[in-house]
Amino acid sequence: MTDDQPSLSSDDEGAERPSDGPTSGSPASSETSDTPKETPPAPAKAPANAPANAPAKAPANAPANAPAAAPPLPTILSRKQANQDPARHKSGKPHAVSLVIGVVVVVLMGAMIALFTTTGSRAAAVKVPAPVPTTVTVAPAPVVPTCPLTGVPAPGGAVPARPALGIKIGNYPNDRPSSGLNNADIVFEEPVEGAITRLVAVFQCQSAALVGDLRSARQPDSGILSQLSDPLFVHAGGIPPVIALMKSSPLIDKNLYEGDNGSATIQQPGRVEPYSTFVNTASLWAFDPTNVTPPAPIFQFSNTLPAGSVPRSGASVHVPFSGTSDVTWTWNPTGGNYLRSYAGIPDTLLDGARTAATNVVIMTVQTSAGTWVENDQGGNEVLVTTAGSGPLVVMRNGVVITGTWNRTALTSPATFTAANGAPITLQPGNTWEELVPNGVTVTPIPG
Repeated sequence: MTDDQPSLSSDDEGAERPSDGPTSGSPASSETSDTPKETPPAPAKAPANAPANAPAKAPANAPANAPAAAPPLPTILSRKQANQDPARHKSGKPHAVSLVIGVVVVVLMGAMIALFTTTGSRAAAVKVPAPVPTTVTVAPAPVVPTCPLTGVPAPGGAVPARPALGIKIGNYPNDRPSSGLNNADIVFEEPVEGAITRLVAVFQCQSAALVGDLRSARQPDSGILSQLSDPLFVHAGGIPPVIALMKSSPLIDKNLYEGDNGSATIQQPGRVEPYSTFVNTASLWAFDPTNVTPPAPIFQFSNTLPAGSVPRSGASVHVPFSGTSDVTWTWNPTGGNYLRSYAGIPDTLLDGARTAATNVVIMTVQTSAGTWVENDQGGNEVLVTTAGSGPLVVMRNGVVITGTWNRTALTSPATFTAANGAPITLQPGNTWEELVPNGVTVTPIPG
């Protein structure tokens, strides 16, 4: 319907009337202008105080049986007239508000449906990959190189590329105080003529600025050093049979009295010959700079005590080599080591420190008197059998472990087995190994 088409509406008089003109195609459009028109009687007007929607009353003179007046027909208005009718605009406000609310609700519902539809479509379009099981790889702890002769972490994280270095040191009372012993990885104590002992201090991971005093070689040195993978051996001379033995042994013999080796000698002030000869380790390793192979380990190390160890069973141990070497080692809980004494007198080094050892290994060995004369008093060379087997006492961590040592060849280290059959391990750290003649009583003392 257009704005020019008629619409039904009722006016104030309730009469039916055309809107602006005749409707196209109606009978009125075909009549001539001189045809008389009937004028219908005017309907009776309602009283002034009657309600607007009350039916009109019949006239007073109307017959009693006259039919009631027909209800008024709605007035036909154009859309323009309807829009211009203020009464209609006024009466349509609630409907307009409802319409607006409805439109808003429809728009919101449409937006929500669109949102859910879009989200679902995107979720369907995006393929979520199935979770891939991940494997967590825990990197192994870095391997820290350890010193072959002590089992402690290597200085600077690398084992020095150099051989074991054995230095022969005197231990007669006039040789003391010694120097450099606490820097050695291992110190071996051996019996020699005259019921005294001498030492072989072995360096590899650590060095020392002053070591001494140096003395002459002895027969046991070959058996002690042959297990250390061709070590350097520095000493201050020796009798011809011993020198020949050193040169034929699996070691690199460096006699300070041969060639220009004496240039490494340091004469210690306040000492007299033969107790004044000292050296430093750096100059001795320089004797063979091409030898860069560290030795193989000769001990087994563990921070855990061997099974069956008895706490405080090894508070001290007494090793009476002789009157001049009456040795006692006493456990020092504060330092975690054993401290050395001679006949109850602390053994103090040249720098004032006590001689100390993390482990004390006491091997009872077979000895005999040789035919070589060692000194002008007629003392014969003491021959020490360093291969074979024998009684063993190990002091570590304040406990004593007894057992047996066994060594099948001079080029192989000894194995240590406890009385219960378990291998004996040492605490990582420096070690003193005592080669005690058969017949000397070794006495561990509990604390």
